[in-house]
Amino acid sequence: MNGKCLLDTNIVIALFVDDSAVKENLAKTDEVFVPSIVIGELNYGARKSARSKENLARIDDFAESNMVLSCDAGTAQFYGEIKNALRVKGHPIPENDIWIAAIALQHGLTLITRDAHFSEIENLKILAW
Repeated sequence: MNGKCLLDTNIVIALFVDDSAVKENLAKTDEVFVPSIVIGELNYGARKSARSKENLARIDDFAESNMVLSCDAGTAQFYGEIKNALRVKGHPIPENDIWIAAIALQHGLTLITRDAHFSEIENLKILAW
């Protein structure tokens, strides 16, 4: 796959456990981005883990070596549109995932995820690795 991708939390976790499919697909990708929300979710998970210090260091290294995209006013506009469209459809998804989708749409990125609920969001390009 060629193009620009945004990684969801479950894909980064798969990468951390050396998932061969994720590693192979990443090697074929032109540009990779990570939402700041994903870094937050990873930090939360690390703080709950038995190897917190080690996991936090790994996340810090990962964040430093990748382009992390943060939320801004433009992201907030996409968030509002997405959340309202999901409300109208009666298909809510987790709040953090709405923010992740908003970043993907804002920057014209393909979201790489294993979460099927992202398919509820119109115009969001998704790939499952």
